[in-house]
Amino acid sequence: MMNAIAELMVKGGPTMYPLLASSLLSTCLIVERSLFWLRTSRRQGRLVRLILSHYGESPDVARKYLEESLDLPIARIFLAAIALDHPNPEEFRLALESAAQAEIPILKRFVTLLDSIITLAPLLGLLGTVTGLMVSFASIQFGDFSGERAAQVSAGISEALITTAAGLVIAIFTSFFANLFRGFYQRQFYLIQEYGGQLELTFRRCHYRGE
Repeated sequence: MMNAIAELMVKGGPTMYPLLASSLLSTCLIVERSLFWLRTSRRQGRLVRLILSHYGESPDVARKYLEESLDLPIARIFLAAIALDHPNPEEFRLALESAAQAEIPILKRFVTLLDSIITLAPLLGLLGTVTGLMVSFASIQFGDFSGERAAQVSAGISEALITTAAGLVIAIFTSFFANLFRGFYQRQFYLIQEYGGQLELTFRRCHYRGE
């Protein structure tokens, strides 16, 4: 496997090095985001159910659960409101909304970087295509069809095709996961609104007595 990759790197020419860096960066970002969304989806629902079931009668227990799960965005959002000292409904709602806004950059982390890779990878592939064709044309001499000339032309064409394919593969692979993560973000945003509304309703019913 490593030998095949090394051979492609050699045949693809200098443009393969930034393409390789792009693919490694893309893979690292995809792994990090995948682990983040997997952890969030597996634990969030159970935590929300625990908080909503305990907050009405035992706010301290609910707060304890939240403090043990601060790696989850919903836990930080809920805690920002629950930690307020004798809030009114307006203050409680504003705390939830402000904390939710603060979590948006975390939920959308690396989206811009992934989009940049999606844009740049095909352009790098195109650059490799151009340089490969330049090598091929520079090697062509009419009337000279020796084996050395044919090999140089073939090498230039290989460079052009390999870099084009590599750029497209990286862009397609990254685009798939970037769109997947955007879907996760949209779903999470709606869930935060839903869960925040449920917590606010519990607060109004169980803890707010009016003035």
